[in-house]
Amino acid sequence: MTLDVHDLFDLDGRVAIVTGGSRGLGRAIALGYARAGAKVVVASRKLENCEAVVGEIEAAGGEALAVATHVGEPDDLQRLVDTTVGHFGGLHILVNNAANPLGGLLTDVTEAAFAKSYAVNVQGPLFLAARAVDHLSLSGHGVVINVITAGAFNPGESLGLYCSGKAALWNLTKVMAKEWASRGVRVNALAPGPFSTDMMEPTYAIPEFHDRIVASTLLKRIAEPEEIIGAALFLASDASTYVTGSVLGVDGGLMA
Repeated sequence: MTLDVHDLFDLDGRVAIVTGGSRGLGRAIALGYARAGAKVVVASRKLENCEAVVGEIEAAGGEALAVATHVGEPDDLQRLVDTTVGHFGGLHILVNNAANPLGGLLTDVTEAAFAKSYAVNVQGPLFLAARAVDHLSLSGHGVVINVITAGAFNPGESLGLYCSGKAALWNLTKVMAKEWASRGVRVNALAPGPFSTDMMEPTYAIPEFHDRIVASTLLKRIAEPEEIIGAALFLASDASTYVTGSVLGVDGGLMA
C-alpha cells in the first residue's frame, strides 16, 4: 500500500470543537484545523470574540460556527455539543483548551477562587468530554485533546491552583483513554510551555520573570501561538492513530 503522507494530516469533512478558541493557543488551533479542512466550532465566553475568529476562518474559505460557552457552566456544555451536532451533523474532535489561570500563594486561596479555578480547568473538560463521547464514538475518528501545561509536571510557586488543576486533567486524560478506547475514541494531552499569549503577556512583562522563563527552556525563547498547530494537528489527525493516553510536550525543552 502506498501511503500519502499528506492524507495523514487531512481533516477534511471532520468537525472540531475548540474551547477557549477566541484567542491565544485556542485561536491558533482553530485556524490551523480549518486550514487542514475541518469544520470548526469556536467556543468561548464572549460571542463577539468567537465570531471574529469565525470571520477569519470564513474569509480563508473555511467553515466555522461561533458558540458562546462558559466551560464552568454544565448547561453551556450540553448546549455546545447539541448545537455543534445540530449544525454540522456530527463531532469528530474535541479540544479542551479553555483555562482559568488564577494564581496566588496557597495561603491566600479562597473557597471561591478554588471552585472557580477547578470548575474551568477540571470539571468543565471532564463534563464536556463526557457529553461529547457518544458523538465522537459514532464519528469513526473520535479524538479528545486536553490542553494542560508543562507546569502540571513541574509546578511553580503562586501557580498552585492552575498547575494542580491541570495535573488533575492529565490524570483524567489517562482514565478517559482507558475507558473510551473500546469505543474508538483516542484521548491525549498537549502540555505547552511558555507561549506568547494574552493570558501570559502580563506575567512575561516582568523582566526578571521573563528572563527566568526563557532561561528554563532549552531553546531559550518563548513560543508564538502558531507553534502549537503542528502538535495539535498531529493528535487530531490520522497521523496519530496509534497514540492514546499520552502527553505531548510543546515546551521548548522546559520539562527536559
